[in-house]
Amino acid sequence: MTIRLAGIIVGLVITGILVLWSLLPGVINYSAPEKPDYYAFKEELIQPAGGFSFEGPLGKWDTAQLQRGYSVYKQVCSSCHSLQYVAFRNLQEIGFSEEEVRAEAASWQVPGIDPNTGEDIMRPADPTDHFPMPYPNETAARLANNNAYPPDLSLITKARPDGVHYVYSLNLGYKEPDPELLEKTGFETPTGLYFNVYFPNVNLAMPQQIYDGLVTYPDGTEPTAEQISADVTAFLAWTAEPKMIQRKQTGWVVIGFLLFMTALAFLSYKQVWAGMKPKNK
Repeated sequence: MTIRLAGIIVGLVITGILVLWSLLPGVINYSAPEKPDYYAFKEELIQPAGGFSFEGPLGKWDTAQLQRGYSVYKQVCSSCHSLQYVAFRNLQEIGFSEEEVRAEAASWQVPGIDPNTGEDIMRPADPTDHFPMPYPNETAARLANNNAYPPDLSLITKARPDGVHYVYSLNLGYKEPDPELLEKTGFETPTGLYFNVYFPNVNLAMPQQIYDGLVTYPDGTEPTAEQISADVTAFLAWTAEPKMIQRKQTGWVVIGFLLFMTALAFLSYKQVWAGMKPKNK
């Protein structure tokens, strides 16, 4: 009788949970305030054909792509966005030689002190220096960008939900809004902002930066807008998590070790208890 009663109670509890689980989203949506008009224009994030080489449990960095992405950052993004948590010497991790790193560092100007006068100067960077800030302070950055503050890109793919696909999509999301939706919703993009279907409220302070043929790749890769966006996104994924591939490789080693120890423990159990017979009840 007790077991039967317990079974009935458990069944009622599970049924109640399932009912609540099915009804709760509808209740929340019904009670939630009406979504803003810009929601009609938002689109799902996209990714390059075939995805990124570093995605998935067996992913690997494509060093050629990372170097192309660095070139895009240097030529396009660095005029507004900093990369303050990355040092020039880190570029060796994506295939640059020590001499190439020195040359790349020297092509950037960073703040320094004149040893003779003690005055502030700009000097060629050393490999140990971090990438310089494009503006002296936040106020100067906002004045140059219609009061918008360009974020640092060092960790941008970790700082945004689904950051890798978000960055890739955002670069390609500048479109003309659907005229029918504009008429239906009365939505408009304010002066000084730019319509982008992947930005949270679709009005973005940054104008379109990525175009076909924007850069020239030394390796002969065709610089389509999609390719440029994929390359710079891969580079920013590396700056945000440079040890990603090592972490994945370590994970496989740990899984293999745990499987081995599980098998060993099972065989030990069988060996230890092999001569023991169960007691007769």
